Amino acid sequence: MSTHTTSAVSTNTRPITVTTQSVVGIAVLGLATFFAITTELMPVGLLGVMSTDLGVSESTMGIVVTVYAAAVALLALPLTSLTARLPRKTILVATLVGYTVSNVLVAVAPSFAVVCAGRVVGGVAHALFFSVASAYATRIVPPRLAGRAIAFVYSGSSLGFVLGVPIATWVAQHIGWRPAVGAVAAASALLAVVALLFLPSVRGASSPHIGSPRAWARTGLLSVIVADLLLFAGHYVVYTYIGPYAIDAGLDADAVSGALLVLGATGVVGLWLAGMFVDRAPRQTLVAAVAVMAAAFAAMPFVHGSLIGTMVVAGVWMAANGTTGTLFMAAAIRTGGVSPDIAGALVNGASNIGIAGGAAVGGQVLGVVGLQYLPFAGAAVLIGSLGVVVAARRGFPVHSHHQEHLSTSSIEAITSGLAVVTTSVPVVSRAIQTLTGSVAVSTGSVPTRRR
Repeated sequence: MSTHTTSAVSTNTRPITVTTQSVVGIAVLGLATFFAITTELMPVGLLGVMSTDLGVSESTMGIVVTVYAAAVALLALPLTSLTARLPRKTILVATLVGYTVSNVLVAVAPSFAVVCAGRVVGGVAHALFFSVASAYATRIVPPRLAGRAIAFVYSGSSLGFVLGVPIATWVAQHIGWRPAVGAVAAASALLAVVALLFLPSVRGASSPHIGSPRAWARTGLLSVIVADLLLFAGHYVVYTYIGPYAIDAGLDADAVSGALLVLGATGVVGLWLAGMFVDRAPRQTLVAAVAVMAAAFAAMPFVHGSLIGTMVVAGVWMAANGTTGTLFMAAAIRTGGVSPDIAGALVNGASNIGIAGGAAVGGQVLGVVGLQYLPFAGAAVLIGSLGVVVAARRGFPVHSHHQEHLSTSSIEAITSGLAVVTTSVPVVSRAIQTLTGSVAVSTGSVPTRRR
């Protein structure tokens, strides 16, 4: 039997009641995003050992990242649309089973081709997971806590980036990459059982609203999608090569993983800010975040001769980026242009297209201008994203939408415990998905600095 926690606030709204089941459900979703991101990004840290064991080059091994992102980009919208009427719990559990199968296939793969097949399975699961999880979170908490619920779910992403991938890499270095992947498979399977037992049931949409490009434009959803795509593209132009970039700035090659861990941790500041302002001032916060990212990129070439300067500026960039995942997802859902699940699918697909495009552009620019000046290209793309956010007042209104199901500005906490996590355990959100097609390429395709 559920207990209830009531938070009375001095506003003209009624008190907010949160059930224990809702709190447990949000916690399960947060943990699920942890393993989703760990599955997605794990090959980044295992690229070298996997390529050696399977007898392929590191650059070829990077394809396992590409096929994953491609599956997400191509399938997010159609799969979400096709499954919209099915019970949300069934779909969420199915994605966790998909992650399990993906990791099992990779762990036992006798060849590179089987690894790729396993990654495609993971991409299919991922195409559905983030589309469903964000909307799921908004439907198991009181309406005015929806924004913070999304922020909490994305906090699992930051933990996957900051802890999941480094731990998997450490296990791979000391025991082997197959046991590392197998352990993630086992944990995903266990979580699928936990979700089946404890995640609150949510019905599918009786009539999912997909809309049309014209309707997306009218409601502002299209501008959110375009801005999100450009944000990820600009971010990945540089982040794809952050390891070689840091080495070129003077970092010891053996310290790259530690540096990435530190940079990822700065995203915690980002989610903290996102949790604070996602309902109070989402437009202003997003404008500031993208502007700070662009400014950091523009400054990086000028501090490239200093390792400390490079790491400080990169830390500012990553902290600002940490806010964007929550803000873009909330903005997409708030437009009301489509059903929440469809909004999640569109943002999920756009993000992965941006990841692939940004990595490709970064590779081309790198060959022309070199590592030091690569951030200028990323800054140019981010300025495009900033321009869309500033110009698109429908998608990014000055004042929060007055939709009951997404206003959370008057709430101090979901519960005393959950509130602490929501407002202080942030996400490196898209840096999460961001790292995806990224560092993998960096190890094998970037020229070293000539001395």
